[in-house]
Amino acid sequence: MSDEPAPTSKDFIREIIDEDLASGKHDGTVTRFPPEPNGYLHLGHAKSICLNFGIAQEYGGRCHLRFDDTNPTKEDVEYVDSIKEDIKWLGFDWGEHLYFASDYFEKLYDWAVYLIKEGKAYVDQQTAAEIKSGRGDLQTPGINSPYRDRPVEESLDLFQRMKAGEFGDGVMVLRAKVDMAHANLNLRDPVLYRIVHAEHHRTGDKWCIYPMYDYTHGQSDAIEHITHSLCTLEFENHRALYDWFLDNIPVPSRPRQIEFSRLNLNYTVMSKRKLLQLVTEKHVSGWDDPRMPTLSGIRRRGYPAAAIRNFCKTIGITKFESTNDFALLENAVREVLNQEAPRFMAVLDPIRVVITNYPEGQVEEMEAVNNPEKPEAGTRLVPFSREIFIERDDFMEDPPKKFFRLSPGAEVRLRSAYFLRCDEVIKDAAGNIVELRGSYDPETRGGENPPDGRKVKATIHWVSAAHAVEAEVRLYDRLFASEAPDRGEGSFLDHLNPDSLTVLSGARLEPNLASVVSGETVQFERLGYFCADKDGSQERPVFNRTVGLRDSWAKAQNQG
Repeated sequence: MSDEPAPTSKDFIREIIDEDLASGKHDGTVTRFPPEPNGYLHLGHAKSICLNFGIAQEYGGRCHLRFDDTNPTKEDVEYVDSIKEDIKWLGFDWGEHLYFASDYFEKLYDWAVYLIKEGKAYVDQQTAAEIKSGRGDLQTPGINSPYRDRPVEESLDLFQRMKAGEFGDGVMVLRAKVDMAHANLNLRDPVLYRIVHAEHHRTGDKWCIYPMYDYTHGQSDAIEHITHSLCTLEFENHRALYDWFLDNIPVPSRPRQIEFSRLNLNYTVMSKRKLLQLVTEKHVSGWDDPRMPTLSGIRRRGYPAAAIRNFCKTIGITKFESTNDFALLENAVREVLNQEAPRFMAVLDPIRVVITNYPEGQVEEMEAVNNPEKPEAGTRLVPFSREIFIERDDFMEDPPKKFFRLSPGAEVRLRSAYFLRCDEVIKDAAGNIVELRGSYDPETRGGENPPDGRKVKATIHWVSAAHAVEAEVRLYDRLFASEAPDRGEGSFLDHLNPDSLTVLSGARLEPNLASVVSGETVQFERLGYFCADKDGSQERPVFNRTVGLRDSWAKAQNQG
């Protein structure tokens, strides 16, 4: 990964790890990435992936991939597979260390029985509403459940019968007996197990009681001998409960939970619930819609994995919540693609040009550079003929003073081809320009200046009309028009950008672009970076705009 930024000063997590290794507390590092398989990963997860797997690489340790699959009603194998694919795409591998919380269901059950026997857990038959009400709030202490002091033997019997399937969903739960007056609401007798009669994607119908996330997570870390359990700041208030379980259960190791700030990005949302709503209500085409902040979405849009890793490294690891500018992410994408993406010519809004002094039926092969930033990428041949397409925006019949592209009587350089002068404008009955006619200078092949020394101020791209491949091009922009869509007035859906997708059905591409494979990102010269989409074919490609050559959004906002 030599394309990543050079290391800077260490963040507070790496400083803690250095201290733990120096003191002999640990002789190595074991981290984990613990997604719940109830949705697709998004950019926020990318930061955690890069941190956990990155630390494992830097310190010669290992990082586990563990699916916290404790809610069978929301989990699916589809999500498991997509998460694996996303992590590998980012450039990381868990090797043999793939685990599921469901691997530990028997052990977690045994530890729950242990807590009951120790008088530190009890079966509660209150309703969910009664339990919630009894917990109090930040100003009011909780109220002990009427079942809190039931005999150990009675709780053991009921818990075993819960496991045996004797009771319906929600009839009773198992709670830890901690402190109903504790200032931290998470310690007010949290629920450990609930009854859920649902098919689990791995264990089938073997279980009808499932452990809660807070109970499962720390014990899973301990079973796997995780040294540093890294999570985002919303879990900071849960750390006391994490530690309480480790203090009161005979676990085989003692992991340490450390919190860091999550990745927040303007002009988007990072809530799984809201992303799911966008999909189910068909505001987007699916989880991998290129406007989505999901890893599958940005991959389909053409963002390179190296750019995501670089971005995560650039924003760093802190304990302070902040919102990062979407433009910073796009700049990271441009930096990688500028070095790596091959160049091609494509005309998105074509206007035909007939070169009247070019021999009819003649075709020349022009040599074009594939990437000026990467000489080893070599060159390609592009056909040139009497009729070509240029961008409609590259011509003006009555141009302003500083318009240097094509206009009547003016001359431009055709990229890698010839100088071209516009001689005539052809219009339809309604006065619309339908064709241009011009002449070329055969002394300027390859775009070289002519012997008489005259120069032009503009170079434009083109495509041979006879050889052009017709394509669909999807111009994607930010999904939301508001900088903070989930903090504005009304629903976050009220802030959707109506111009987040524009579909161009009549684009013309140089023929070399027909062989670009799905998922490959290239530069359309002068237009931006575009990724070949899975919806396309060699006969009719489809390309998604990844990002422009510069930040046109900021420019448009300033002008507005």
